[in-house]
Amino acid sequence: MRIGVSSYSFSSYIASHPNTTYTEICTIAKEIGFDGIEFVNLDAFGGVLGEASTAHAARIRTHCKEIGLDIFAYTVGADLLAQNREEQVEATKRSIDIAHALGAKVLRHDLTWNLPQGMSWQDAIPVMVPSVREITEYAQQAGIRTCSENHGFIFQNPERVKAVIDCVAHPNYGWLVDIGNFMCTDCDSLASVRIAAPYAFHVHAKDFKKIGAGGITTPAGNHIAGTILGHGVVDIQACMDELNKAGYEGTVSLEFEGPEDPIEAIKEGYQVLSRCAK
Repeated sequence: MRIGVSSYSFSSYIASHPNTTYTEICTIAKEIGFDGIEFVNLDAFGGVLGEASTAHAARIRTHCKEIGLDIFAYTVGADLLAQNREEQVEATKRSIDIAHALGAKVLRHDLTWNLPQGMSWQDAIPVMVPSVREITEYAQQAGIRTCSENHGFIFQNPERVKAVIDCVAHPNYGWLVDIGNFMCTDCDSLASVRIAAPYAFHVHAKDFKKIGAGGITTPAGNHIAGTILGHGVVDIQACMDELNKAGYEGTVSLEFEGPEDPIEAIKEGYQVLSRCAK
């Protein structure tokens, strides 16, 4: 596996360094040793980082090429159960254009964060499927594969994500497997990765620790909080081994969202992945 880092991991660093640019983040990632980077919504942070356009994406791509850093993936939001579903699909297509300008070969989009009143998650799947197919068929023309991640609570449980992918049944659509996010719905990470691995198009390496109160509250009432990779309860090595066993040869992006110093956390996460993702 090749090792990358999500721009999301730099969120707290960006907040404390408001003049930071994406090219500076790329340079830091390269200096740490990463093979590549994954971007999350180029307009997500506002200010200097707030220009989401193909021209901006092309400039970032040029910089990454100059320093020898690949761009693995582009990650965006979406709500395919929203009343403005057609607008959501068109916005995702525009994001595919940005992914193409970046040179990313994978785009991850959300499915939904809320179920309409009276709708079960099973009922939601056939409603979303036409939109998912339309998005992935558009992306396929640009040589980009699409996927959805196990997050957002509604489609975070592994059986639910698998059901979506099986129903979409398109070779260009798969799974962004976040090995930590399964904990948010009280699922065991390793058992969940066994289900997800055959569908994996991209992987997030994330860790959580269990806490007494605060943080993320799971459906069962447990409390968890993000932390440095290797400091939590996710068995990183076992999850990477399971992906290897399934024949996964793609990329894995470090995703850090804890309270610790972000640069030190990213550096330590890189060391963990260097040992575990072989």
